[in-house]
Amino acid sequence: MKKIVASLIFMAMLVSLAACGSRTDKDAETTKESAVMESGSVSPVTEKDGAEPEETGSANTEAEENAENATEDAVTDPENREGAAEDNKSAPEETDRSADHMEDHTMKITAGDTSFTATLADNSSVEALKELLTEGPLTINMNDYAGMEKVGPIGTSLPRNDEQISTGAGDIILYQGNSLVIYYDTNSWDFTRIGKIEGVTGEELLEAFGDGDVTVTFSLE
Repeated sequence: MKKIVASLIFMAMLVSLAACGSRTDKDAETTKESAVMESGSVSPVTEKDGAEPEETGSANTEAEENAENATEDAVTDPENREGAAEDNKSAPEETDRSADHMEDHTMKITAGDTSFTATLADNSSVEALKELLTEGPLTINMNDYAGMEKVGPIGTSLPRNDEQISTGAGDIILYQGNSLVIYYDTNSWDFTRIGKIEGVTGEELLEAFGDGDVTVTFSLE
């Protein structure tokens, strides 16, 4: 009898242990499945990596569309074409203004068949001379003086802006407010600068004006 009771107790313990083991395995499996599901979810890094190519593709598409729209606007929009045409026209107009500006700052000097162009200085004496020349060319009988210059009276007085000047070939000065002088050699005195014939030598000036008296015409052109 005792053996039967002991056997029953032993079997009951085995059944109990088997039940506990089944629950333990089931719990472990459930925990494992939860861990697998959690690890299978998309991590923030994966989401970011996946979004970057999509965003880049969107930016590239948008840039291409903008470029195509800009090209279509440039081709089809009459205002754009007219604006481009106006820009192209502005260059010749600026060139014309530059030419006019150069003409405003130059003076023509003629002796016989020879003419020179002088670049004018910027002072009130030059402005007064230019105003005088707008009425017509000014012809002056000029005398040779000291083998270095031609000098002749204007017939009126102009404002003076005297300063210490060392002259050279081609320099044109106002002397005492009422005479114009063209230098073909050097001198140093208080004069008013009128302008200069650029790129000319004393010999070339003497060849044009001679070594005696000469009639010279000053004009704006």
